Amino acid sequence: MLYNASFEELEEVLLEEELSDVGQKAQLIVYNDDHNTFDWVIQCFMEILQHSAEQAEQLSLLIHFKGKATVKTAAHNILKPFKDALIDRGLSAVIESGN
Repeated sequence: MLYNASFEELEEVLLEEELSDVGQKAQLIVYNDDHNTFDWVIQCFMEILQHSAEQAEQLSLLIHFKGKATVKTAAHNILKPFKDALIDRGLSAVIESGN
């Protein structure tokens, strides 16, 4: 905690953190598992990520054969709600920050 900082100084630090977070590209990665069906994964990608049926199907096949796939790329703070929603539906998803 910044005990001696003014409100304006604290606000500036928080704003800089938000801006740096927005600029950092990250990948939302979904891993293969043995319990979700292709249809369920496709449905989740369409409803949560707004992917087309074709894109969702292609990603589900990549995940099946490669073990994982990047399903969306954006700033970490944008990907987090998507990751949480996929996890809530039983998918195995993580966010990996880009370097």
